[in-house]
Amino acid sequence: MNINLMDMVGRRSYNCDILFRVIDIRKINDQRMAILYGEDFRLVADAPYEDLIAINQNERAKMTEEYRNLEEQSFRLFTQDVDLIKQRQEYEATGGYVKSTNYFQIPGKVLHLDGDQSYLKKCLTLYEKIGIPVFGIHCNEKEMPGKIGQLIDYYRPDILVITGHDAYSKAKGKISDINAYRHSKHFVQTVREARRKIPHLDQLVIFAGACQSHFESLIHAGANFASSPSRINIHALDPVYIVAKISFTPFMERINVWDVLRNTLTGEKGLGGIETKGVLRTGMPYQPIQEEEE
Repeated sequence: MNINLMDMVGRRSYNCDILFRVIDIRKINDQRMAILYGEDFRLVADAPYEDLIAINQNERAKMTEEYRNLEEQSFRLFTQDVDLIKQRQEYEATGGYVKSTNYFQIPGKVLHLDGDQSYLKKCLTLYEKIGIPVFGIHCNEKEMPGKIGQLIDYYRPDILVITGHDAYSKAKGKISDINAYRHSKHFVQTVREARRKIPHLDQLVIFAGACQSHFESLIHAGANFASSPSRINIHALDPVYIVAKISFTPFMERINVWDVLRNTLTGEKGLGGIETKGVLRTGMPYQPIQEEEE
């Protein structure tokens, strides 16, 4: 069976454990190699063309059912968290009085840079579902360091997401060597450039990384949250759940790291961070925007 660009495939040598999209097919040392992007995980891999197996729609549904269930569970737990935050904020905004008060909330504004257009689309759909103001930019990982400064000036975000694809290659070096990772050094450079603009960790909250990324370097460069402490794969939607928690936590409160990680799909093996302030602000009274009469 011929396998073409954008086909869904698995790898025979890995018992088709992860669903991939074929992004490129090229010849390397007289062998046909395929460049693969994970469909549910932020992983990039290459594999011999002969190692690939095409995955049909029914098989794909079976392979992704577990992840869809996890996504629904994470979303349900997250919305419960947000409801509790809103109830507490309403009580504090009204001073505990029974009398209803018109108040409004301004959640943190997100700038999301993603090296994968398909993942970006999935993330933007979830941001909208949750109710977070977001600007999404599709950008190749290698180009991110050169573009981030201008993007921060233009969008002025409260929260910055720097993500896409990554992978550790044992053949390229030790696990401590950042050059053994496909895009970790680009993510690190992007975080550093962002911190040149806004050094304070609570004025711009940064999530950075993808599957198997060099966690320590990203945190050292200035990220508040990053992947991947145990060098495991992270789910495509994990960055959304992290920044959503930050976006809906009041700016006077500090976020316990475990509170952020517990409703993600990957957990503390794939994600980590440092204590960080929330960015939600509450005001009153609520005034609807009046449209001018012509």
